[in-house]
Amino acid sequence: MDLLDRRVAESEEGHPFKLSVERIVLTQFRSYAHLVLEVGPGPIVLIGGNGAGKTNLLEALSLLAPGRGLRGARMMDIRRRSAGERVWGVSVELSTAGGSVQIGTGTSSKSEGTREVRVQGTRSSGQDGLGRELHAIWLTPQMDRIFIDPPGERRRFFDRLVGGFDPGHNARLAAYQRTLAERGRILRYRPDDSGWLDALERTMSESAVAISAARHEALWRLNAALASPLGTLFPPAKMELVGVAEDWLRDMPALEVEELLLSAFAAARAEDAERGGSAVGPHRTDLSVSHVANDIPAEHCSTGEQKMLLVSIILAHAHAQSKLFGQTPLILLDEVMAHLDQAHRGALTEALCSLGSQVWMTGTSHELFSQFGSRAQFLCVSGGAVRNLRMRELNI
Repeated sequence: MDLLDRRVAESEEGHPFKLSVERIVLTQFRSYAHLVLEVGPGPIVLIGGNGAGKTNLLEALSLLAPGRGLRGARMMDIRRRSAGERVWGVSVELSTAGGSVQIGTGTSSKSEGTREVRVQGTRSSGQDGLGRELHAIWLTPQMDRIFIDPPGERRRFFDRLVGGFDPGHNARLAAYQRTLAERGRILRYRPDDSGWLDALERTMSESAVAISAARHEALWRLNAALASPLGTLFPPAKMELVGVAEDWLRDMPALEVEELLLSAFAAARAEDAERGGSAVGPHRTDLSVSHVANDIPAEHCSTGEQKMLLVSIILAHAHAQSKLFGQTPLILLDEVMAHLDQAHRGALTEALCSLGSQVWMTGTSHELFSQFGSRAQFLCVSGGAVRNLRMRELNI
């Protein structure tokens, strides 16, 4: 039984099932020559100095969701640099509502550097198999600028959230981008081939509506969750999509939007040939976030407020996905406690424990996580090795 089949499937107590990684194996991955790590179902805290390999572990887990992981790395950069062969691998054993599941990804001597995906030992033709088993959402220090970065960063962030509700979303995005690129080549080299352009634009318009519809549904679920944040220190937020396709779909039937997009693509062929792209479509959509209590856009908030808005969105997403599927997502938080005061650290600790998700966190000091106490498993990361830290070592 995969994630799609578990929609609204809950335990006898009415609570979502707590998905968790039970065992992770890394082979020639970043700083790890070989690592076998077994963990419990609760929060995991990775402690170590800068460059110890803490974020590498989070990245490995993020690659078990569709996409290129939390670093967006190229396949050639993931392999351990001193490794003799161009191979690397990540595999985990998951505890899910449907039972134990083994999934893995990496390269092999036969894949010629192309990333492979395996679910229960069977090779998958794409990454869809990953999205059907679990969803992982993450927060990294690089994402702190997301509200002032270019629109593409916010769009990619939101599409990862959408993929948590609709595992087919990533495949639709990839197909749309391929068709968009093909149209661009035809406009450049064979602009008079109207028949082929008509067919490509028809496919683009249909894909655009499907992508926008999935975004709208995710937006509704997220805003519902954001209206009641987990804890008083997490600000209520409102998210909006800013894009032509999304605007039209908000007010018109899907078939009518398809025809409007089709006309817009055809009318813009000459301009798009010069521009080298398309001014209309879901690839141009932006995400707008506002701080409800202060009634100001996120980009005008303080750095601290922006951080807490991001945390609110991550918590809302985890809550909404748990409610929809009856199973918690995997949450990866890189250095999330570093710039929070004690009150906010305590609030985040309680919110994460309340959600019940298995959350993996990194930090340079265990003191930042002291409020977890015995509720978390503390691991020391150093020199490509990981070991358990006992409570008496932590003195918390």
